Amino acid sequence: MKVLLIGSGGREHALAWKLAQSPRLTKLFAAPGNPGIGQHADLVKLDPADHEAVIRFCLAEEIDLVVVGPEVPLVEGLADDLSAARIPVFGPSKAAAQLEGSKAYTKELCATYDIPTARHRTFVEPDGAKAYIRQQGAPIVVKADGLAAGKGVVVAMNVAEAEAAVDMMFEGGLGAAGANIVVEEFMTGEEVSYFCLVDGETVLPFGSAQDHKRAFDGDEGPNTGGMGAYSPAPVFTPELEKRALEEIVRPTARAMSILGNPFRGVLYAGLMLTSEGPKLVEYNVRFGDPECQVLMLRLKSDLLEILKATADGTLGAVQAEWADDPAITVVFASKGYPGLFEKGSVIGGLDVAGAVEGVEVFQAGTRSDGDNILSWGGRVLNVTANGRNLAEARARAYTALDLIDWPEGFCRRDIGWRALNG
Repeated sequence: MKVLLIGSGGREHALAWKLAQSPRLTKLFAAPGNPGIGQHADLVKLDPADHEAVIRFCLAEEIDLVVVGPEVPLVEGLADDLSAARIPVFGPSKAAAQLEGSKAYTKELCATYDIPTARHRTFVEPDGAKAYIRQQGAPIVVKADGLAAGKGVVVAMNVAEAEAAVDMMFEGGLGAAGANIVVEEFMTGEEVSYFCLVDGETVLPFGSAQDHKRAFDGDEGPNTGGMGAYSPAPVFTPELEKRALEEIVRPTARAMSILGNPFRGVLYAGLMLTSEGPKLVEYNVRFGDPECQVLMLRLKSDLLEILKATADGTLGAVQAEWADDPAITVVFASKGYPGLFEKGSVIGGLDVAGAVEGVEVFQAGTRSDGDNILSWGGRVLNVTANGRNLAEARARAYTALDLIDWPEGFCRRDIGWRALNG
């Protein structure tokens, strides 16, 4: 099979690494990719936003499957246009991608189909939102309705902070994403990332992970796109997974079919494990980043076979087999992230780090300059490792990270602390 992978981050490097292991793969292309992805795929100068160019390339190269990594092309309808051209694609339609593209849409679906989530209200102007916040009190959560590159959620610990978030969003601080907002109750508990593949009808559980959103040790500092993750999530017991599957994911898949927007792709449920059971925080319609990296390290099955079955509607004919060994990933980020940071510093020692037992170094925000690898983003590297237990996996990851010569980077030193501290 010939495959085109869309995306350029650490998630896509992990997908490329795993796809390249498939005996069914004959050729892997990636657009636009990064130097790490280029170790496994031919990089193509395609703009994923130019759907016609992507289609022309797929037809010329006789691509058998397009795998869409990030959310923006999905929300913008790339899967629809590929399907219309009869090109198989892993990823949901524009209508189904509303589960991530519009938080208000998802909240309305949850209310209609009795899917457990936080109490909430949607607002189209600031005065009503502020009045509701004052009525509810703090802590409280303010969310931009649309896609905001991981910056659209403010967990406000007091009313003034919540009102400031409302003003920021309605005044254009997040662009069109903040044209509408959702205000919801602050839920307490541990948060878990739960992944399921869905082919319109069949739901295949596809692993759990826990992410670390705050920039600094001890869950301090600003929210980021994720500073590390580990899988599986020990707190997500088989009993909790069964409840999440039967009370949240399966009802969502059924609802989307009823609404005429069957979901095909990966449904990533961000869950809060409350005292009342699992509740939905939000849906994403693609693999998490950096959660994908730890999932790929643990997956024993042929990823290409599973993704193709999802696209073809034959998911019931395949299974996902997982290694018992846990995996962990540590994000090596540019100093200053998630705020202002500099690009272009040279990164050394990647080969030495990647030679540590059980370690894979996935590149996220990188660019090549001759033989040099340069930092070119906020989250730059994902140092990922497995081990007989989480402590061993973490020790391997940090051993490898410390072999990387990049003074301009920083990382958290406590990834996995919840699981390891029990």
